[in-house]
Amino acid sequence: MNAILWKTAALLAVSNLFMTFAWYGHLKYLHGRPWLLAALVSWGIALFEYLVQVPANRMGFEANVSLAQLKIMQEVITLLVFIPFVIIVMKQPIKLDFFWAMCCMVGAVYFVFRS
Repeated sequence: MNAILWKTAALLAVSNLFMTFAWYGHLKYLHGRPWLLAALVSWGIALFEYLVQVPANRMGFEANVSLAQLKIMQEVITLLVFIPFVIIVMKQPIKLDFFWAMCCMVGAVYFVFRS
């Protein structure tokens, strides 16, 4: 992978970390609080996600990474961020299905990047 693709992937990983906390962090940290507060906090976190995600996608697209490639890359990064989040932050048990899902995503990466 070239340097721009690595930089795009790194920025997408950072943005996905913010998005994962925006989408699911309130389930742990704001449990029992009004949903409106959870929504406002999530929107605040999501702002930081967009401030990283938009430049990442623009950088990748300007380097001739196709939209399909950007989307598959983002989905794989989502799993790579989400699985540790589920285990470490949310204290949920790991399942073998996570592994099979990742295998499917690796296949998707292969097919979208093979040309």
